[in-house]
This record gives sequence, structure tokens and C-alpha cells, in this order.
Amino acid sequence: MSKTKTIFFCQNCGAQSAKWIGHCPSCGEWNTYVEEIIRRDTGKNRTPVPGKKGDSKPVLIPEVEAVAEIRIDTHNHEFNRVLGGGLVPGSLILVGGEPGIGKSTLVLQAALNLKNLKVLYVTGEESEQQIKMRAERIGIQNQQCYVLTETLTQNIFQFIEQLQPELVVIDSIQTLHTDIIDSSAGSISQIRECAAEFQKYAKQSETPVILIGHITKDGVLAGPKILEHMVDTVLQFEGERNYGYRILRAAKNRFGSTSELGIYEMQSSGLREVSNPSEILLSHREESLSGIAIAAMMEGMRPMMIETQALVSSAAYGTPQRSSTGFDSRRLNMLLAVLEKRSGFRLGVKDVFLNIAGGLRVDDPAIDLAVVSAILSSNEDIPISQNICFASEVGLSGEIRSVNRIEQRIAEADKLGFEQIFISKYNLKGVDKSKLNIEIIPVGKIEEVFGKLFT
Repeated sequence: MSKTKTIFFCQNCGAQSAKWIGHCPSCGEWNTYVEEIIRRDTGKNRTPVPGKKGDSKPVLIPEVEAVAEIRIDTHNHEFNRVLGGGLVPGSLILVGGEPGIGKSTLVLQAALNLKNLKVLYVTGEESEQQIKMRAERIGIQNQQCYVLTETLTQNIFQFIEQLQPELVVIDSIQTLHTDIIDSSAGSISQIRECAAEFQKYAKQSETPVILIGHITKDGVLAGPKILEHMVDTVLQFEGERNYGYRILRAAKNRFGSTSELGIYEMQSSGLREVSNPSEILLSHREESLSGIAIAAMMEGMRPMMIETQALVSSAAYGTPQRSSTGFDSRRLNMLLAVLEKRSGFRLGVKDVFLNIAGGLRVDDPAIDLAVVSAILSSNEDIPISQNICFASEVGLSGEIRSVNRIEQRIAEADKLGFEQIFISKYNLKGVDKSKLNIEIIPVGKIEEVFGKLFT
């Protein structure tokens, strides 16, 4: 009887040690080592991974044959946009997100849209009946989508060799296990070994593989960081449960840009692609209300208009409250200090609440001017016209700073029918006003903005 062997793994980077150590020498994190039972049984025969076999040899870079890039169209414009134009043969894609956010629905919908393409959907979390119910709700367009309920990788590769699919989906990588390692499914060693087997299969057979992964309570993908290094593309599917909108981001992409994002709306019939996100992020009001300003922001390479809402009121309990939803609270405190110190607005004894409409989390500094304008509008109780938008950063001295991609922001505002846009006077260089119907108002200080809006 073989002796049970245990190894300590770092949950952050996947490094291993024969004994427990408090400080990981690989990634520098503390208290991340956990003990796992692992025993590589050399008596077991490893199931050969199906694919093309060939001898590799070193080749000079100038002698490498240039091959035209071939991509598989998923017939999902938002999914294609984030991937960089479609699925690349032989690529390994990792899709992560919170439980119940819609990862399985997104990938199954993409698989069902691939007409005349043989797809194998391997699930270790749901039954065949559950997958069929979801597929009928979404709408089955691909008649060659096979479902396999299996968690042992050796059996999965046997079915793959029989079917010869053109796309493999694994839902999820945490549920799989291999006989090569004697540890429980979902452990670091099992996740790493299973991912390595599918990476080898994808590269040898030129078949794209999509892995669905869980995330931890900290919002990062479960398993070691080495899993993200092994795959070609890492996609994050995120959104608020109380809102119907979902955002697909690329955290890593070897075949495209990581600046693109896709926006979906969750409906009973699946995920609907949102081609114009500005319309859903702007509320349609019959009357003008104070404390509301529109910002021209950029999410990656995509311009969109978003509504910032502010409420300023007298502090009822002595200590003023500062609260923000969807916006960095520390940056809000900085902007309030700038208004107090540089511009003379007495907001230190007032409660300030800020909300980004639509449930989005915004990191673009170009919405600073919209936040400041919304706060001043609520403080003065004077509404800002619905036809005005803002795109500038506010500095610590109260100056209005320039932002990048100003032409795209102005073009988006012009396309949506805005009449005026406030930008930094340092952003005017290179802006062609002749082709635009929107009026560009350059400003340099917060006092100028206040004078043009409220006097």
C-alpha cells in the first residue's frame, strides 16, 4: 500500500512546498499555503490526449511561414468584439464571473448560435435536462450541439476522440478531476492538471476550448494564478444582480485588445446584445431635476454617455456623510475638498450622496467634471439642461484637465443629439469642429463652469 503524500500549495500563485510556510517566496503573499493530499500513481496509464502528433524543431523567425489568421464567427457581435474578432482555432479561453451572473447562459448561447459547427458541451454542475430547458428558452439554432455530463477527464477525452468536435465547452473547470492525481476535485493540483490537459488538447488538435471558472469572494478567479497564465484569453463576466445589464471584459487576450467590452441585457429568453449602451444608461425625464449631469466616458475603446446623480443636503446628525455608489469614495472626497478649498463652496457641513445610474462601476477620471457639476447643481438646486454633457478631469488646484480620446467622446455626444459639451481648453488641439453639430465649450477652471451653468 502506497504512502499518502501531502504537499502545501499557495492558493495565490500555485507554488508548492513540502512543509507549511507563512510567507510565499514566489508571490510574496502571507498565509496562502494550504495542505492537499496528492499522490501521482505511476502505475496508472495516462489517457492519450487526442490531436495531431508531430515532431517539433527550432525554426528561424524569418523562415516561419506566415498564415492568414482564421477566426470562427460566433454570430454574437459583443462576444466577437471582446475576443478580437471571433474564436481562434487552438485557443484556450477562460470565462469567470460570480455565481448566477450568467456565465453558462452566455457560453451556451454562443454555442447554440454556431450553425453547422459540431460543439461538445461538457457539464459537471447541471443535468442534461437542465441544459435542455435553458437551450429551449434561448432558442436552439445549432443542431450539432452535444451535451455530456462527465467530470473525469480521461472519459471526456475518449468521447472527444469519438465525436471530433470543432468546439469544446467545459462547465466548469473546478468540477473536473483526473486519475493522475489523487486529490479532490476543485483543489489547486486538480485544476492545474486538468487545465494543462485541455491546453495540450487545444494546441495539438487546433480546437478552441472554453473553460468556465468560478471566482472567489474577493472577485478573483478561483484556483492558482498559473491558470490565468496557461490560457490564451481571460474573460470576466460581471454586473449587479439587481440590474439586468451584464458586462463582458477581457482581462487578458493574446489574440486581440484587452480594451474592448461587450454589454448584454439579461432577459427571460437569454442575453440580448446591447449595441448602444448610452440609451440604457440615460434616464428619460419629462422635467428637469437638479443634481443630474451627463458624462461622456470611455469603457476601454468604447465611448458611452452615463448619468451621474448627486444629492447635497444639510447634515442632520452633526457629522456630514459622504457616500458614493459606482464611484470611488476617496475620489469623491478629493473633489469635495477641491470645491471647498479652491472654489469657495461651503460643502464641509453638508451630506453628499453620489450615484452612477445603471449600476455600473466607473473608473474613468473624465467624469470628474460631471460629478462636480451634479454636486453644484444639487447644492444650488438649479437643474442642468438635459442637452449638456461633460468630459474632463478635475485637478487638485481646481483646473480642468484634458482627457484622452476626446474626439470619440464628442462624436458620441453629437450622435446622441446633445447640444453642448464642456471640455478642457487644453483638449481643443486637433478637434475638428466643422463636421460637428454640437457646441464645444472649453473651460479652464471650476469657476468658469459654474458661471456658464448657473448664472
